Amino acid sequence: MHIETALPARKRRRWLRWLLALPFLIAAASILQVAALRFIDPPFSAFMAARQFEAWAAGDMKFRIAYDWRDMDEISANLPVAMVAAEDQNFATHRGFDFKAIEKARVNNAKGRKVRGASTASQQVAKNLFLWQGRSWLRKGVEAWYTLLIELLWPKTRILEVYANIAEFGDGIYGAQAAARSYWGKDARQLSLAESARLAAVLPAPRRYSVARPGPFVQRRANWIQRQVRQIGGPAYLQTLD
Repeated sequence: MHIETALPARKRRRWLRWLLALPFLIAAASILQVAALRFIDPPFSAFMAARQFEAWAAGDMKFRIAYDWRDMDEISANLPVAMVAAEDQNFATHRGFDFKAIEKARVNNAKGRKVRGASTASQQVAKNLFLWQGRSWLRKGVEAWYTLLIELLWPKTRILEVYANIAEFGDGIYGAQAAARSYWGKDARQLSLAESARLAAVLPAPRRYSVARPGPFVQRRANWIQRQVRQIGGPAYLQTLD
């Protein structure tokens, strides 16, 4: 009888040890994942995979993601600078979270006004590359963890390189090269400031706003982004990173 009761107790202790170790194993795996992607170009992102499965679930078996990685020196400097000017002008100085922008967003939301800009480029990379779509405290927590890892393990230029390659610029169109090819029939290295600003202008909602047929909002935002690019130093801004 003592042997029979001891065996289940040992199993329970073993399972408990595994449960206690699980968070540490997951954390270690995520650290290795982010460390590897500092040097390995991601073949796809979580958002790309989700969009492809969404199309298949809807019965669209012909849908294909447009994605073609390009290193930073093969992308016009206008695009990453336009993305910073549009979404994260404190990118060079923060460590993943722009607390001033977060507070500004909180105050404006409390007044019933929405403001964009609280989410940094690093957070966007964490979200697009690793996470599922949706809103929850769990997802926010995982996003914060990946953001911290990205800022700790990647240089700023790598963050922008990945962001320029995985950002969605239209339904199923991901990254600088796919966008340049889809909209203007050219390579990413040839993107002008005006074209780059228009791409950055749709980032709030790339399936709602059109790069090919920009409405008044996208046109106004693109013009504003061009002015902001000049204010932060233009392509020379990239030389100030890291």
